[in-house]
Amino acid sequence: MTFLSVLYTLLISPLQLLFEVIFSIANRLIGNSGLSIIILSIAVNFLVLPLYKRADELQAEERDIQAKMAYRIKRTKQTFKGDERFFMLQEYYRINNYKPIYALKSSASLLLQIPFFIAAYRLLSGMQSLKGMPFGFIADLGKEDAMFMIGSFPVNVLPILMTLINVVTGIIYTKGHPLREKIQVYGLASVFLILLYRSPAGLVFYWLLNNVFSLVKNVFYKLKDSKKALNIVLAVSGIAVIVLSLISTSLDARQKVLLVIGGILLNIPLISNSFRSQDKTKPKTHSTSLFLSGTFFMALFTGLFIPSNVICNSVEEFTDLINPYNPFLYVVNSLLLSFGFWIIWCGIFYFFANNSVKSFLCKAMICICVISSVDYFLFGTKMGIISSNLQYLKTPSFSFSEYIINTAVVIILSFALCLISSKITTIAKYSMIMAATIFFGLGFLNSATIFGKYTSLTNTWFSSTTSKTDDLGKIPLSKNGKNVIVFMLDRAMGSQVPYIFNEKSELKEQFDGFTFYPNTISFGAFTKFGSPAIFGGYEYTPEKINERSDELLIDKHNEALKVMPVIFDNNGYSVTVCDPPLANYNPLSDLSIYKEYKSFNVFNTTGRFNFFSEHNDDATNKASMRSKQIRDRNFIMYSLMKTSPLIIQKTIYDDALYNEPISSSAKTNSSINVFSLVQTMDGISKSTGYFNYFLDSYPVLTNLANITEVNDSSENTFLMFTNKTSHESCLLQKPDYTPAYNVDNTAYDNDMISAYTIDGKTLPLSTETQITYYHVNMASFLKLGEWFDYLRKEGVYDNTRIIIVADHGREDLDQFPVICKDINLECFLPLLMFKDFNSRGFSISDEFMTNADTPLLAMKGIIDNPVNPFTGKTINSEEKLKTQIVYYSNNTSINSGNTFTRGSWFELNGNPHDPNSWKYIDDH
Repeated sequence: MTFLSVLYTLLISPLQLLFEVIFSIANRLIGNSGLSIIILSIAVNFLVLPLYKRADELQAEERDIQAKMAYRIKRTKQTFKGDERFFMLQEYYRINNYKPIYALKSSASLLLQIPFFIAAYRLLSGMQSLKGMPFGFIADLGKEDAMFMIGSFPVNVLPILMTLINVVTGIIYTKGHPLREKIQVYGLASVFLILLYRSPAGLVFYWLLNNVFSLVKNVFYKLKDSKKALNIVLAVSGIAVIVLSLISTSLDARQKVLLVIGGILLNIPLISNSFRSQDKTKPKTHSTSLFLSGTFFMALFTGLFIPSNVICNSVEEFTDLINPYNPFLYVVNSLLLSFGFWIIWCGIFYFFANNSVKSFLCKAMICICVISSVDYFLFGTKMGIISSNLQYLKTPSFSFSEYIINTAVVIILSFALCLISSKITTIAKYSMIMAATIFFGLGFLNSATIFGKYTSLTNTWFSSTTSKTDDLGKIPLSKNGKNVIVFMLDRAMGSQVPYIFNEKSELKEQFDGFTFYPNTISFGAFTKFGSPAIFGGYEYTPEKINERSDELLIDKHNEALKVMPVIFDNNGYSVTVCDPPLANYNPLSDLSIYKEYKSFNVFNTTGRFNFFSEHNDDATNKASMRSKQIRDRNFIMYSLMKTSPLIIQKTIYDDALYNEPISSSAKTNSSINVFSLVQTMDGISKSTGYFNYFLDSYPVLTNLANITEVNDSSENTFLMFTNKTSHESCLLQKPDYTPAYNVDNTAYDNDMISAYTIDGKTLPLSTETQITYYHVNMASFLKLGEWFDYLRKEGVYDNTRIIIVADHGREDLDQFPVICKDINLECFLPLLMFKDFNSRGFSISDEFMTNADTPLLAMKGIIDNPVNPFTGKTINSEEKLKTQIVYYSNNTSINSGNTFTRGSWFELNGNPHDPNSWKYIDDH
């Protein structure tokens, strides 16, 4: 990062982020961009009013002292010259406790305007959502207003009107002021006219409103009791907010409560002023060191500890190796943003405040630090899995009781801390310093871990000759030999297959020769626990892995991933491996586990293709840059959300957009350079945005034909391939089930109800999870079907054996739940489909199967008596004749020692879809 970028992040970015949040929330509530700009202007001006008021006071002080000293200074300059004049003036300044640098006080208001202007300019001049948006007489807020033309020159009325208001304000404000100040005001008005003349109307409208506010403010100050008048205005505004929110039909209960609370807060100044004690001799105490301790605490808590903690838990997910970028830099950026917000800008507000406000800010800072810690560590701790774009995979929600308890705790703590704050100043200060030190230490350790893991990842990634970005391999298939394909679709479930094939009847022809096994189980609920058995057989179920307690889990996992490739290689097959799941316990698939097998063709495909265009072109880079922008912006927003009371967390989270102003009307399927890679749902039939994880995997399926190389040789081939398209749930556009920025399936959903009922049994599709999961599974089958058509065309379908299998099912689907000990055992019901050489027809078999049968299906009839090359044991299905033992745990991070621990064990005897066939064993 350059010095200027650091300075910008510290000073401007916090303001721009604040503007974005205010505008976005207003736009969601009002639904009109023009009115949202008005709300933004009013909110910002009221927020900075104390700053400008104090700046005006400083200017007045400077004018008074300059006027007081003017005569003596003039006489001194007339009487003395050279060094003598200099020393005489210095002495005169000393006598009057004045320094020449104090002259900057007269420019305080101007200096304050600069960062606010830059933040507003960056936001409104580049806001895509304003393009094409009319407001009143303004045809397009995203373009210059150009009310009329003089020849080819546009006459923009808004900048001219803005300047006139500036001039009127200057006339009122500078009445009786020195000529220098008048020149400054009118000169500034001219500068803004030139700067903003060709700017978008939305930006000029905002600045025009600011000038109107400034004009009203100057008139307002002329009132006899301006403070009381201001309190009355705030109270009336608060009552209006309360009434409008209560009668609104578009707001939910939580939003109404928040707005009512906001309205009540606007009435507090008037109420407190009415009941304030007449004794004004009691001074208001404050502690600058206490306030600064609190700002450092919050800066390190929200900018360093929380972001580093999130990234440290899964460095691989935040690491972009296609376009290398160290996730440690996200921590740096969030820390700078946090320092800018808490220390610089909160410090500026504190510096400009009077003693009474400073006393209030000290109390507020104690409350903020304590309540933020309580909210983060005690509430909202089970919100589910979060993606690298800081989107929860399942939209977080809180119960009514959670809202009540959290709100009560916040209120009680606030009152208690305010009552005792004056008595615990020293304790609070040192406590915050100690806590800030702890957060700094933990954040430093997390950052060191992130940096170290990133270095290790890049070293491993780029040391592998087959994993470089310019070395995407090919899948060889032979026309005259035998081809065996084991294709793992992560988290695909068999329960939806009949309905998928019923809706898209052409799939039965494309999947000709396949047998579907609906009575299939896996042995673990997540990839770490359920995938080893797919590739190594029954020796690699969690139960059997735990029996080898003297070996590391990571080694046993890697061993399982090598069993089939090594066996097929030893039997003369050309081996290709793509994206082995969690190789070396690395989500990015560490291909170095195959480095001793020089004949293997190994490469990763995830993230190597782009939905919008061809492999590795500019669109891929744009998507990568967009992900970086999202994280740079949203880590501090995520921290603020997690440290906020539950009732406002949903407002800050904003369906993972974190109040970034966007507009669906400005987005197309072919443009992603500035828009969201986060999908937000509107009901169950509409959505806006792309889901980045899905776009990492789905394009691989669309490009399978492009990376398949069919040859005329008689060589036998083996392919082991993993893809996560079925894992990353998102809404797709029907009828083709393809990604689209704006999805609207309303008509299709109304017309296709019958497709989801077979033999009187309806597939539940009433929740967001059920629908999006169905969509991605459908998309997976459609693209595999296209690949099979390609294989037929190339003449290699009949001589190819194909196994499509999943590592586990899904617990939160609740379509055909199998409940045991309050756990939905659908998570143990994966997909299994098998097509043998030259087989015909599509069939369904009720035979009981497990995904550990995969190696035997792959080797059946072509490799006699297969033996595990690492254990020397025969690969067979004898274990299937016994009671099946499965392992449930959703904590994958702790299971990295020698055995799987802290989970629940179940046994199965009978039909896996019958809850009575399952029995809970124990937890350990």
